[in-house]
Amino acid sequence: MYFYLLLAVPPLIAGLAAQAWVRRTFTEASKIPAVSGMTGAQVSRRMLDAGGLGDVSVEGISGELSDHYDPRTRTMRLSPPVGGSSSVAAVAVAAHETGHAFQDARHEAGFRFRGALVPATGFATQAWFPIFLIGIFINATNLALLGVALFAAIVLFQVATLPVEFGASRKAMAMLTNQGVISQAQAPVARKVLTAAALTYVVATLAAIWQLAILFMQTRR
Repeated sequence: MYFYLLLAVPPLIAGLAAQAWVRRTFTEASKIPAVSGMTGAQVSRRMLDAGGLGDVSVEGISGELSDHYDPRTRTMRLSPPVGGSSSVAAVAVAAHETGHAFQDARHEAGFRFRGALVPATGFATQAWFPIFLIGIFINATNLALLGVALFAAIVLFQVATLPVEFGASRKAMAMLTNQGVISQAQAPVARKVLTAAALTYVVATLAAIWQLAILFMQTRR
């Protein structure tokens, strides 16, 4: 019982706290209109066109903070609070996702490496826990270690995600200020939004490392 509590509770609490900070930061920055008056979708379109990525489409997607760039279809998908709003929060998130499109177009090593990990990570996400649990119940250490190894692939993906996300945020801030989307006075607000969003990835990575350590120790018992 203690094993499962250690495995699940600390990462859950940390994740919820990080998400709460993101939502609070986004809500506060959503009350500040960007000096350009452009919506997140307009900002993304303008930045893509200015960077020679006119073939990347910008679409809407349901949900809240579900925004992402899909490299398979070369599509920007922005949620209503981002794509349809002209707030500092909205344009910051839109610019961040646009940064991923530029990482893809420029074949940046970190972005490509993370993309190459996606198939293995998808399989590992589905398979690691059943394999680990069976190994523990039948006292088959090697089988349990296989489950841990699969979880390690998830951790590797989380670690590989960090430089990609921070890189997209740096691109976003440069584009927002250089193209006059936000004023210099609004830059700290946009940076706070992006920092809060980045924290969720940091927390997820630390939580995954914590869980990996707990899993490995359990196999040693």
